Amino acid sequence: MKTNKIIKKGFFILSGIFGLFIVILLFHIITAKPPVYDTPNLQVSRIDFNSDIDSLQARQICADLRSIKGLTSDSIIVKRNVVVYFHNNKITNSEKVFNELIAKGRYDAKRYILPANLANKEVCPMDQNSLSYKFSQKINHFFN
Repeated sequence: MKTNKIIKKGFFILSGIFGLFIVILLFHIITAKPPVYDTPNLQVSRIDFNSDIDSLQARQICADLRSIKGLTSDSIIVKRNVVVYFHNNKITNSEKVFNELIAKGRYDAKRYILPANLANKEVCPMDQNSLSYKFSQKINHFFN
């Protein structure tokens, strides 16, 4: 008899915690607003280096890139022999950035150009005709 009360009490406590989590989740969904980006013209570009980049070169490349007008200074990613950066395509383009970078540091690199078969491919990996996509869009529109 006593174990039955303990099990019931435990069940009520767990269901109360679960209910509280559901309420918190719903509150967050209802009150959260999608981010508003001030720069809808942000574009990602890539430069491939012919040799691996050590930490000293990475700092120099970042400094050179930050000095180029139109780049967002906090969005430069350097890994192995690849540099990925974000720039405002109304101010500059990837070719100008590449030319300025090469002029500043005389790096042995080439600009990455997207192959033609990928240039026209959709970016969104989700099938926009699927039921889950349509359902998530309806929920998103309901709360926003």
